[in-house]
Amino acid sequence: MDKRITIVCGHYGSGKTEFSVNYAIKLAREGKRTALADLDIANPYFRSRERQQFLEENGVALYSNVYHADISADMPAITAEIRGPLEDGGCHVVVDSGGDDTGARVLNQFRKYFLGPEAGLYCVVNANRPETADFEGALAHIRSICGETGIPLAGLISNTHMLRETRAEDVIKGYGLCRELSSFLEIPVEYCCASREICDKISTLKNIKEDKEFRLFPMELYMRPAWLDR
Repeated sequence: MDKRITIVCGHYGSGKTEFSVNYAIKLAREGKRTALADLDIANPYFRSRERQQFLEENGVALYSNVYHADISADMPAITAEIRGPLEDGGCHVVVDSGGDDTGARVLNQFRKYFLGPEAGLYCVVNANRPETADFEGALAHIRSICGETGIPLAGLISNTHMLRETRAEDVIKGYGLCRELSSFLEIPVEYCCASREICDKISTLKNIKEDKEFRLFPMELYMRPAWLDR
Protein backbone atom coordinates (compact mmCIF):
# COMPACT_ATOMS: atom_id res chain seq x y z
CA MET A 1 0.00 0.00 0.00
CA ASP A 2 2.03 2.92 -1.27
CA LYS A 3 -0.73 5.31 -2.30
CA ARG A 4 -0.88 8.85 -0.94
CA ILE A 5 -4.67 8.53 -0.58
CA THR A 6 -5.78 5.22 0.95
CA ILE A 7 -9.54 4.61 0.87
CA VAL A 8 -10.63 1.87 3.27
CA CYS A 9 -13.97 0.11 2.84
CA GLY A 10 -15.41 -3.00 4.46
CA HIS A 11 -18.61 -4.43 5.85
CA TYR A 12 -19.94 -3.36 9.24
CA GLY A 13 -17.99 -5.14 11.96
CA SER A 14 -15.10 -6.00 9.65
CA GLY A 15 -12.64 -3.86 11.61
CA LYS A 16 -12.48 -1.27 8.84
CA THR A 17 -12.31 1.68 11.23
CA GLU A 18 -9.82 -0.04 13.52
CA PHE A 19 -7.55 -0.68 10.56
CA SER A 20 -7.94 2.90 9.31
CA VAL A 21 -6.89 4.30 12.68
CA ASN A 22 -3.97 1.85 13.03
CA TYR A 23 -2.75 2.54 9.50
CA ALA A 24 -2.96 6.32 9.91
CA ILE A 25 -0.96 6.13 13.15
CA LYS A 26 1.59 3.88 11.41
CA LEU A 27 2.08 6.49 8.66
CA ALA A 28 2.44 9.30 11.19
CA ARG A 29 5.02 7.35 13.19
CA GLU A 30 7.00 6.88 9.99
CA GLY A 31 7.33 10.66 9.87
CA LYS A 32 4.70 11.25 7.19
CA ARG A 33 2.28 14.15 7.47
CA THR A 34 -0.98 12.27 7.88
CA ALA A 35 -4.71 12.98 7.90
CA LEU A 36 -7.64 10.67 8.59
CA ALA A 37 -10.89 11.49 6.80
CA ASP A 38 -13.88 9.93 8.56
CA LEU A 39 -16.50 9.64 5.81
CA ASP A 40 -18.46 6.91 7.59
CA ILE A 41 -21.57 8.98 8.26
CA ALA A 42 -24.03 6.08 8.06
CA ASN A 43 -22.75 3.92 10.93
CA PRO A 44 -23.33 5.29 14.48
CA TYR A 45 -20.82 2.93 16.15
CA PHE A 46 -17.02 2.74 16.35
CA ARG A 47 -16.32 5.89 14.38
CA SER A 48 -12.79 7.18 14.07
CA ARG A 49 -13.86 10.74 14.90
CA GLU A 50 -14.63 9.57 18.44
CA ARG A 51 -10.84 9.28 18.93
CA GLN A 52 -10.01 12.76 17.67
CA GLN A 53 -7.86 13.78 20.65
CA PHE A 54 -5.99 10.48 20.62
CA LEU A 55 -5.34 10.73 16.88
CA GLU A 56 -4.11 14.30 17.12
CA GLU A 57 -1.79 13.37 20.00
CA ASN A 58 -0.31 10.75 17.67
CA GLY A 59 0.26 13.17 14.80
CA VAL A 60 -2.88 12.45 12.76
CA ALA A 61 -5.17 15.32 11.71
CA LEU A 62 -8.83 14.30 11.71
CA TYR A 63 -11.49 15.48 9.27
CA SER A 64 -15.11 14.39 9.52
CA ASN A 65 -18.60 15.83 9.21
CA VAL A 66 -19.41 19.39 10.18
CA TYR A 67 -20.54 18.20 13.62
CA HIS A 68 -17.23 16.39 14.31
CA ALA A 69 -17.46 14.04 17.32
CA ASP A 70 -21.06 14.76 18.31
CA ILE A 71 -22.47 11.22 18.33
CA SER A 72 -26.05 12.46 18.06
CA ALA A 73 -25.46 14.40 14.87
CA ASP A 74 -25.04 11.87 12.10
CA MET A 75 -26.01 14.11 9.24
CA PRO A 76 -24.71 13.75 5.68
CA ALA A 77 -22.79 17.02 5.92
CA ILE A 78 -19.11 16.48 5.21
CA THR A 79 -16.86 19.40 6.06
CA ALA A 80 -15.40 21.15 3.04
CA GLU A 81 -12.06 21.28 4.89
CA ILE A 82 -11.43 17.70 3.86
CA ARG A 83 -10.49 18.87 0.38
CA GLY A 84 -7.37 20.47 1.88
CA PRO A 85 -5.40 17.28 2.62
CA LEU A 86 -6.80 15.56 -0.47
CA GLU A 87 -5.32 18.31 -2.65
CA ASP A 88 -2.08 18.58 -0.65
CA GLY A 89 0.49 16.41 -2.41
CA GLY A 90 2.64 16.29 0.72
CA CYS A 91 -0.09 14.85 2.95
CA HIS A 92 -0.97 11.16 3.23
CA VAL A 93 -4.71 10.68 3.66
CA VAL A 94 -6.51 7.61 5.03
CA VAL A 95 -10.22 7.65 4.18
CA ASP A 96 -12.52 5.64 6.47
CA SER A 97 -15.56 5.10 4.23
CA GLY A 98 -19.03 3.64 4.81
CA GLY A 99 -19.64 -0.06 5.39
CA ASP A 100 -21.85 -0.84 2.39
CA ASP A 101 -22.76 0.56 -1.01
CA THR A 102 -25.10 3.10 0.59
CA GLY A 103 -22.48 4.22 3.10
CA ALA A 104 -19.80 4.38 0.42
CA ARG A 105 -21.97 6.66 -1.71
CA VAL A 106 -20.49 9.67 0.06
CA LEU A 107 -17.19 8.90 -1.71
CA ASN A 108 -18.77 10.15 -4.91
CA GLN A 109 -18.54 13.73 -3.59
CA PHE A 110 -14.75 13.44 -3.77
CA ARG A 111 -14.51 10.98 -6.65
CA LYS A 112 -12.12 13.13 -8.69
CA TYR A 113 -9.48 12.69 -5.96
CA PHE A 114 -9.95 8.91 -5.83
CA LEU A 115 -9.51 7.95 -9.49
CA GLY A 116 -5.95 9.10 -10.09
CA PRO A 117 -2.69 7.21 -9.59
CA GLU A 118 -2.20 8.70 -6.09
CA ALA A 119 -5.29 6.94 -4.70
CA GLY A 120 -6.25 3.34 -4.02
CA LEU A 121 -9.40 1.64 -2.68
CA TYR A 122 -8.81 -1.29 -0.31
CA CYS A 123 -11.43 -3.61 1.16
CA VAL A 124 -11.18 -5.08 4.66
CA VAL A 125 -12.56 -8.63 4.63
CA ASN A 126 -13.56 -10.39 7.84
CA ALA A 127 -14.35 -14.06 7.28
CA ASN A 128 -16.11 -14.22 10.66
CA ARG A 129 -18.81 -11.77 9.56
CA PRO A 130 -21.91 -13.53 8.15
CA GLU A 131 -22.08 -11.29 5.09
CA THR A 132 -18.47 -11.94 4.05
CA ALA A 133 -17.89 -15.41 5.47
CA ASP A 134 -17.47 -17.06 2.08
CA PHE A 135 -16.24 -16.25 -1.41
CA GLU A 136 -19.66 -15.41 -2.86
CA GLY A 137 -20.66 -13.09 -0.03
CA ALA A 138 -17.34 -11.24 0.06
CA LEU A 139 -17.29 -10.86 -3.73
CA ALA A 140 -20.86 -9.53 -3.78
CA HIS A 141 -19.92 -6.95 -1.14
CA ILE A 142 -16.85 -5.82 -3.08
CA ARG A 143 -18.82 -5.53 -6.30
CA SER A 144 -21.53 -3.46 -4.61
CA ILE A 145 -18.95 -0.95 -3.31
CA CYS A 146 -17.11 -0.68 -6.63
CA GLY A 147 -20.36 -0.53 -8.56
CA GLU A 148 -21.68 2.33 -6.46
CA THR A 149 -18.50 4.40 -6.50
CA GLY A 150 -16.96 3.50 -9.83
CA ILE A 151 -13.60 3.19 -8.07
CA PRO A 152 -11.59 0.04 -8.90
CA LEU A 153 -10.37 -2.08 -6.01
CA ALA A 154 -6.59 -1.92 -5.55
CA GLY A 155 -6.16 -4.57 -2.87
CA LEU A 156 -7.54 -6.61 0.02
CA ILE A 157 -6.92 -6.48 3.76
CA SER A 158 -7.63 -9.65 5.73
CA ASN A 159 -8.89 -8.88 9.23
CA THR A 160 -10.62 -12.00 10.50
CA HIS A 161 -11.11 -11.74 14.24
CA MET A 162 -13.31 -12.60 17.19
CA LEU A 163 -12.05 -9.78 19.41
CA ARG A 164 -10.31 -11.20 22.51
CA GLU A 165 -11.20 -14.77 21.51
CA THR A 166 -9.32 -14.61 18.22
CA ARG A 167 -7.05 -17.57 17.51
CA ALA A 168 -4.25 -17.93 15.00
CA GLU A 169 -6.50 -20.38 13.13
CA ASP A 170 -9.12 -17.64 12.62
CA VAL A 171 -6.55 -15.33 11.09
CA ILE A 172 -5.19 -18.03 8.77
CA LYS A 173 -8.72 -18.99 7.68
CA GLY A 174 -9.52 -15.39 6.76
CA TYR A 175 -6.27 -15.04 4.88
CA GLY A 176 -7.17 -18.12 2.84
CA LEU A 177 -10.45 -16.49 1.79
CA CYS A 178 -8.63 -13.32 0.79
CA ARG A 179 -6.11 -15.31 -1.24
CA GLU A 180 -9.02 -16.88 -3.13
CA LEU A 181 -10.52 -13.45 -3.81
CA SER A 182 -7.09 -12.10 -4.71
CA SER A 183 -6.57 -14.76 -7.35
CA PHE A 184 -10.02 -14.22 -8.85
CA LEU A 185 -9.84 -10.40 -8.89
CA GLU A 186 -6.14 -10.26 -9.75
CA ILE A 187 -5.32 -7.85 -6.94
CA PRO A 188 -2.95 -8.33 -3.98
CA VAL A 189 -3.69 -9.17 -0.36
CA GLU A 190 -1.91 -6.16 1.11
CA TYR A 191 -2.03 -7.13 4.78
CA CYS A 192 -3.22 -9.81 7.16
CA CYS A 193 -4.18 -8.13 10.43
CA ALA A 194 -3.90 -9.57 13.92
CA SER A 195 -3.06 -8.55 17.45
CA ARG A 196 0.65 -8.40 18.22
CA GLU A 197 0.40 -11.51 20.40
CA ILE A 198 -1.17 -13.55 17.60
CA CYS A 199 1.26 -12.12 15.06
CA ASP A 200 4.09 -13.68 17.07
CA LYS A 201 2.37 -17.10 16.90
CA ILE A 202 1.54 -16.88 13.20
CA SER A 203 5.04 -15.82 12.15
CA THR A 204 6.42 -19.16 13.39
CA LEU A 205 4.13 -21.30 11.19
CA LYS A 206 6.00 -23.09 8.40
CA ASN A 207 3.42 -22.55 5.65
CA ILE A 208 3.31 -18.82 6.44
CA LYS A 209 7.10 -18.51 6.42
CA GLU A 210 7.10 -19.96 2.91
CA ASP A 211 4.39 -17.59 1.63
CA LYS A 212 6.38 -14.68 0.22
CA GLU A 213 3.21 -12.61 -0.32
CA PHE A 214 2.06 -12.87 3.31
CA ARG A 215 2.42 -9.61 5.25
CA LEU A 216 1.30 -9.34 8.85
CA PHE A 217 -0.07 -6.06 10.14
CA PRO A 218 0.00 -5.87 13.98
CA MET A 219 -3.11 -4.11 15.26
CA GLU A 220 -3.88 -2.32 18.50
CA LEU A 221 -7.52 -2.15 19.64
CA TYR A 222 -7.77 1.63 19.73
CA MET A 223 -11.49 1.70 18.94
CA ARG A 224 -12.61 -0.98 21.37
CA PRO A 225 -14.77 0.56 24.16
CA ALA A 226 -13.89 -0.38 27.74
CA TRP A 227 -17.34 -1.88 28.43
CA LEU A 228 -16.66 -4.76 26.02
CA ASP A 229 -14.04 -6.09 28.47
CA ARG A 230 -16.38 -6.20 31.43
